[in-house]
Amino acid sequence: MKKKMALCTPIPEEKMAFIQEYCDVTICGELKHGKGNVTEEMTREECMGNELVVLGDENAGAETIKAWAEAGMKFLGVAKGTPATVDYEAIADAGLELSYTPGRNRVAVAEFNIALMLCASRNLCQAAIGLAKGEHLGEPVEDVYNVPDVKNVIWGPLDANHPYTDYGIGFELYGKTLGIAGYGAIGREVAVRAMALGMKVLAYDPFCPAERIEADGAKQVDLDTMLSQSDMVSIHLAVLPSTKGIVNKDWFSKMKPTAYLINTARAFVIDQKDLVEALENKQIAGAAIDVYWQEPIPANHPLLKMKNVTLTPHFAGLTTDVDGWSGTMMGDEVIAYLKGEPRKYLWKLKR
Repeated sequence: MKKKMALCTPIPEEKMAFIQEYCDVTICGELKHGKGNVTEEMTREECMGNELVVLGDENAGAETIKAWAEAGMKFLGVAKGTPATVDYEAIADAGLELSYTPGRNRVAVAEFNIALMLCASRNLCQAAIGLAKGEHLGEPVEDVYNVPDVKNVIWGPLDANHPYTDYGIGFELYGKTLGIAGYGAIGREVAVRAMALGMKVLAYDPFCPAERIEADGAKQVDLDTMLSQSDMVSIHLAVLPSTKGIVNKDWFSKMKPTAYLINTARAFVIDQKDLVEALENKQIAGAAIDVYWQEPIPANHPLLKMKNVTLTPHFAGLTTDVDGWSGTMMGDEVIAYLKGEPRKYLWKLKR
């Protein structure tokens, strides 16, 4: 008799072919209704009575987990790098393990992280937005394709109304020092890419062996050293009760006044008011941020008015490739369960 499985996130066809030999699969959640169109109550009802439940971005709190477990759920998977959408206590209480997909979007986030660093260092976003708004443009011409024969084309006289003075000319990443706070899957990917650009990398992660960090060419240091010596500080901390607001005025007071803060992790780990004050008071030079304390970011948030801040709408981890990575990893977890083999990607449930 086949097992019952509720699937809320895509798994590649080659994995599904094996899974469907053992399971009757019901498509549920966002895989059925689309991104952002599912409530927890809908997910709870649709996935009820299945031995295997595989979630994507759907939420499952304590009541939901308990109900599923009582109805016979024995496998729970969440296809996310950090499965923060489910209740860990309830999973542990039910005597279950939790499969997840660590590092599924590590390349996507790392590449985006480097892009933010480049944007911040060269004021790219401010310049692009300025031109789109009509700043620093020449007068309209009758024929844009009829241009003068000038070898050294320049952007007008260097005066107070010049883009160089308005947006700033920025600095090179080459030869600068990048501080990595949290040397996990994403932190490491950022580090190796930064070193490829000629940056020196200082890593702060008391839980990561120095040998692992130094094997990549980075250097493990304490927090104060990382903050005081870095030209950019990139945040890659896990969301835990102990990390809430950990990036605060104490951190900013130890950073260089020329340093930039980069965050593609979670806003949860940064003290919002302390960051705004550090930027307003020029305690640090600027920031590049993809994640916020409330999303969408409120239209009256002070960060939106700061020229030294680059903001993007929380899409560092989204590419057309990510679902393929996470689906493959989660497919392997399901297959291991069906075969009675040890699972590779198990979240450490902590009480």
